[in-house]
Amino acid sequence: MAARVLRAHGAAWAGGLLQRAAPCTLLPGLRRLTSSNSRPREDSWLKSLFVRKVDPRKDAHSNLLAKKETSSLYKLQFHNVKPECLEAYNKICQEVLPKIHEDKHYPCTLVGTWNTWYGEQDQAVHLWRYEGGYPALTEVMNKLRGNQEFVEFRKARSNMLLSRKNQLLLEFSFWNEPVPRSGPNIYELRSYQLRPGTMIEWGNYWARAIRFRQDGNEAVGGFFSQIGQLYMVHHLWAYKDLQTREDIRNAAWHKHGWEELVYYTVPLIQEMESRIMIPQKTSPLQ
Repeated sequence: MAARVLRAHGAAWAGGLLQRAAPCTLLPGLRRLTSSNSRPREDSWLKSLFVRKVDPRKDAHSNLLAKKETSSLYKLQFHNVKPECLEAYNKICQEVLPKIHEDKHYPCTLVGTWNTWYGEQDQAVHLWRYEGGYPALTEVMNKLRGNQEFVEFRKARSNMLLSRKNQLLLEFSFWNEPVPRSGPNIYELRSYQLRPGTMIEWGNYWARAIRFRQDGNEAVGGFFSQIGQLYMVHHLWAYKDLQTREDIRNAAWHKHGWEELVYYTVPLIQEMESRIMIPQKTSPLQ
């Protein structure tokens, strides 16, 4: 008796399962119907989830952020020197670079030349301005190829270097223009690697932030890269000494609005680096 009851329950359960499963025989047809009628709509909906909608810009960020009144291009050079050659390297730079700077034949200006004090050691940093942009840069390069003294200088310099790199930069419209200043000063070069696509956002925030850092005339220049490592920003500051730097930077936090601008700019940064630099004797920025 018990066995018959169990068999009956089992048959009823199996029958119910089969009834519930029966509609599944329609699924292949439904799949074909859904595939044929809804695929374009489904693809469109899926794409809308992953495609970010942005407002089209009418101009490149370089034109929106750079100074309109000048067409200057800047070149920033980093030379890593063999430790035993640093003194000789500085000597030949002090002999040759000012001659190019002072010669009206070349449409370029040596803005500043330094040795890194804190940061990457045995390093020289040079900043050049080319009045007239890329054509001026090309003109200077072509003329220097025929300058025998410069050719010999480059040959001697190459034996003293471990590595070198450079970047071509434009100047932020809202920053001070770097002009010669008397010393003694130390200089801080703060370099920021931004997340791609955030340069306009950075510029908008720093156009307001720079007013918090003008009290001590410490803001020398602000630049963003065009060729070389891209989405790079460089801020150049001058201080009397490291303690003055500390005091000025701490004072900024007591100004209403500074902390908010820092809060919004920090997420835009991928990497950042600070160099404390000492100007060479012939640097226009002392």
